[in-house]
Amino acid sequence: MSDTQPPEQKGAIARFLAASPDSVGKTIFVAVAVCLVASMVVSAAAVSLRPVQDANRLKDRQVNVLQVAGVYEPGIDVTEAFAAFEPHVLELETGEFVDDQFDPTTFDDIAAASDPDLSVALDDDPAGIGRRSNYRVIFLLRDQSGELDKVVLPLHGYGLWSTLYGFIALENNGNDIFGLQFYQHGETPGLGAEVDNPRWKALWNGKKLRDDAGDLQITVSKTQPAAGPDFYVDALAGATLTSVGVDNLVKFWMGDAGYAPFLAKLQAGEF
Repeated sequence: MSDTQPPEQKGAIARFLAASPDSVGKTIFVAVAVCLVASMVVSAAAVSLRPVQDANRLKDRQVNVLQVAGVYEPGIDVTEAFAAFEPHVLELETGEFVDDQFDPTTFDDIAAASDPDLSVALDDDPAGIGRRSNYRVIFLLRDQSGELDKVVLPLHGYGLWSTLYGFIALENNGNDIFGLQFYQHGETPGLGAEVDNPRWKALWNGKKLRDDAGDLQITVSKTQPAAGPDFYVDALAGATLTSVGVDNLVKFWMGDAGYAPFLAKLQAGEF
């Protein structure tokens, strides 16, 4: 008796194996199999590389803190240099540290902005961030005698195409700006991305936030404000909306909805 069976009497697997390599079924099977294998490889790589990526993001953040505070030098041990900074979780409304509630070394204030229990929706939102975390991780730098030298504050806000994330460094009087820089954004290269230009960043050094009456006067624009040159940073050429965004975000974070309560305590010598 012959073992040969008509195609219609064969099992599904046998019919598949017997089909032509160019058949639709085999073509689809191979394509799906390749996609599954590729997705598993990519997923495995993403999982295995995540600790490295997290470590690189942490180091990049530390480098930016060192740079904006003026203590970064190429080749230095970033971890060792960053250890000189004191991280604190600041409650914005009160201007008080709440390190007993949150670990400043692990608290993610950007993620907290999406948590209704840790943030507030903004009605007046010039920085275009939607929600603001009630807490921010800030950094204090002291000199060798233990006296406060500089304060580094995170800030962010919308420019033309993206949210700009960065830091502003203030002198120990809480009013004189030492530096401002951004570590993440998607602004137009050669235009809004000139926020990264060292010459433009240098314009911030020595500027003041408030006048003698305590009014917030710092301004980014093409024309000098009535308050005078001490409060003026020239806008980026050809990047009006990015400049407006930087102006808005700096004013927001230095204002009453941001760090103003803390800066008032700083100027009173409480830290």
